[in-house]
Amino acid sequence: MKRLLYFFLIAAFGIAFAQEASNPYDLKVAVTRAGDRFQVNASYEVPITACEAFAFITDYEGIKSLPGVVDSKVLSRSGNKVKVARLLEERILFIPFEMRSELEYIEFPNKALLFEQISGDTKYYKGSWRLLPEKEFTTFKYDAQVEPNSLVPSAVIEFFIKNVLRRQFESMAELASLKKSASTKPCR
Repeated sequence: MKRLLYFFLIAAFGIAFAQEASNPYDLKVAVTRAGDRFQVNASYEVPITACEAFAFITDYEGIKSLPGVVDSKVLSRSGNKVKVARLLEERILFIPFEMRSELEYIEFPNKALLFEQISGDTKYYKGSWRLLPEKEFTTFKYDAQVEPNSLVPSAVIEFFIKNVLRRQFESMAELASLKKSASTKPCR
């Protein structure tokens, strides 16, 4: 019995350690349904300043290095408003799906980024990025509502959203961490 308990404790510790080691950015992703829409809440921590974090989330064309992002172009910029055209491609059950969108962003330097889809392949997409600076890191907080425009069953879409978004946010956190030393915009 002691051996079984000992084995269980080692296995449980190993699993907890593996989960902790695989989530160095304290990534949290929650997807819930509200009627036809999905509410997405995510956060992660990166050891960079709020200024560096803001430079990262407003690098609209640099986002092309993330998985699933085929193209992203700034269409116009006026004051703190930026219009961006984006093309995403993902696979659902081995079938490639492209999603085009035109988004309008409103920038609040070093604090937040609000966005709303103006046109595109989803019925509704609106949300925000909030930056919460701490002493040694900045927390990126993402909140959005999305309503897909698809014939794919909603259970498949929900599975896709949950799994693809986790991968996207992990990639973003890793890329933001790597960008710290390569930041080209001066921080104030």
